[in-house]
Order: sequence, then structure tokens, then C-alpha cells
Amino acid sequence: MARAAGVSPTTVSHALNGKGTVRRETVERIAAIAAEIGYRPSAIARSLQRSHLGLLALAIRPFHSLNTFLPEGVDYFLRFTGAASLAAMEHGYSLMLIDDPTRPHAPLSALSADAYIVLQPFENDPVLTLLSESHIPFIALGPDPARPGQFFEIDDRATEYARILADHLEDAGARRIAFVSGTDRNHWNLATESAMVAWWRSRGQEPLLFSAPEAEGESAGDSILNHFLGGDQDDRPDAIFCLTGRHAAGVSAQAIRRGIRVPEDLLVAAASGSVQNRVSRPSVTSLDIRPEESAHQAVAAAIALAEGRPVQAPLSAPPPALVIRESTTRPR
Repeated sequence: MARAAGVSPTTVSHALNGKGTVRRETVERIAAIAAEIGYRPSAIARSLQRSHLGLLALAIRPFHSLNTFLPEGVDYFLRFTGAASLAAMEHGYSLMLIDDPTRPHAPLSALSADAYIVLQPFENDPVLTLLSESHIPFIALGPDPARPGQFFEIDDRATEYARILADHLEDAGARRIAFVSGTDRNHWNLATESAMVAWWRSRGQEPLLFSAPEAEGESAGDSILNHFLGGDQDDRPDAIFCLTGRHAAGVSAQAIRRGIRVPEDLLVAAASGSVQNRVSRPSVTSLDIRPEESAHQAVAAAIALAEGRPVQAPLSAPPPALVIRESTTRPR
């Protein structure tokens, strides 16, 4: 790299490590060469890690499939990020929000933090692989489904969420519950689906399953209703449980457009609520999964790992709170 850039190895080291005095154009030229040859700056991360910058990084993996960093109505990520930032400051650290550090041309700063928080990693997530192979401390909120227990992780309670909402819908009068997951291959989707299958089987029922891409948001309501209401009249659901709040909002709105009364004819609920669930009419029952408390826990664990202190395991997200709204409150 030094030969390609026309500088000394020491200059390359200083440019990549942010040390010494190196002209800006030289730093940019070295960074461009590093990106071109696929240089992984794990050595940089280890060097900076030893000096303890007081910096944490947060990678929100669901953004990868949402295709936006500002999904309309999804306030979970904003609540988590805001709480994590303040919790980091309370401990004398700063928090940096990063995109996928494994992508081509990712900035060198993406691997400069003392420790990382990875929110809802995918199956065999390359971000976890990179951090692990680079010996960079990290904590995952939600395990990698292909490698559970292999890394420091916080249980996201996805199985518990499924049971709480299914039981609530049954208590509200539902006799046939359909379930809608997202399409991301993460623990949140896979574990809740498995929990719902077990719930149905315990009642001698066949599963009523559908998966809709998270990025479709409310627009998925039409395809969800077509799937569940367009077939066998004898096995139509009288309740639809969506993992994401935007899917649930779309189901409720589309049902009303079709002349289906919510909640009289169809109960609707969501696991992770959105703004739409609170302000729509009817409002939609959902869980408050308390992202602020999860953020505080993740930050404390990440800082302990960064400072070489033990992390007490197992770790688990806080119990959710069921927020019952109009979509599951039938007139008596």
C-alpha cells in the first residue's frame, strides 16, 4: 500500500490510525487505495481500542432490508438510539450510529469504536463475523439464529411476545388466529413463528402463516388480507397478529375499506407497535417492548466488554407491556 501511495509505511500507518501529521490529500489517497484493495482496518480498530476512545457504535441491522434510515412511523429505532446515546454519555462514552461496516467503501471510522451494539443480526450475519474475527468487543440484541449462544447476546424475548399476544387475542374472543411475520432471517421473525406454530399445535390447529417484507409497511395490508381471506371459508381467521406495527396498521385500514369491521369481525394486533397503531381509528393493540431499557442494558454490557470487565450472563430484554387498544376490544 505504501508503494502504491508513494509514501513510507510510517505515513500509511499514521494516516490509517489518525496519528502524526499527514496532509489531508495524502490521507484521502491512502484511504482510497485501502478501499480499492479491500483492506480490512481491523488492526486500526485494535489500536484505537487499546487507547480507549470512549466510543461505542450501534449497527441497526433491520435498516439493511428497510432500504431507508427513516421508516415512517417506526419509532422503536429512534427510542432505542436516543436512549443508548444518553446512557453512553452517562458512562462517559459517546455513541456513533453506523451502517454495515462490511459493505464496500465503508468509512474507516466504522471500525474505530471501543465496542459495538448490533441490533437484530441476521442469520450468519457478516457484521458479527467481522467483529468476531477482528477481536472487537460487541453485544448483539437478539441472537444470530444460525449461531445462538456463540457471542455475547441479549435475549429479545421474541417467543414470549408471541405467546402474550396470541393468548390476549384468544381471551378477546378469537377462535382462529393468523400470524404475519417479516421476511428478514433474524431471531425476531424465526423465533416468533416457531412459538406461534407451537401455540397452534397445543390447540390442535394447523398454522395460518404469512410473511410480508418489512419494507412494504402499511401497503402489505392488501396482500395479507388476500392471503387469509381469499381461500377456504371454513378456515378464515377472525384475528390477525402481525409482528410489525406498520403491517398491522395496513391490515386494519384495508379491512375497513373492504367493509370488514375491526374489531367486531376481525381482531388485529401487533408485536412491535408503530405511531400508526396509536393514532389510527380504530387504534391497534400492540406491545410496548421498552426499547429504552434494552438500550441501557446493551450500553452497560458493551462498555463492560470494552473495558475488559465480565458481563453477567444470560442477558434478557425487559418484559413487554401489553397495550390494549380498540382493535381488540369488542363491544359487550
